[in-house]
Amino acid sequence: MAVSYNKLWKLLIDKGMTKTDLRLATDMSTTTLAKLGKNETVSMDIMLRICNVLECSFDDIMDLTQEDK
Repeated sequence: MAVSYNKLWKLLIDKGMTKTDLRLATDMSTTTLAKLGKNETVSMDIMLRICNVLECSFDDIMDLTQEDK
């Protein structure tokens, strides 16, 4: 399985936030933000912080997809 954060980027646009705003509000590193941009996995702690700041649930910010073989 692979992860896609396309829903997260759409939600940020809908809320008028930038990626930098999200990074600062969640106290995440630039490295973690880069991982999100590359659809790489990040810690559950980061996901919980994002959901807390955006007042949403996991399914509002990410999708699980089949990996290309």
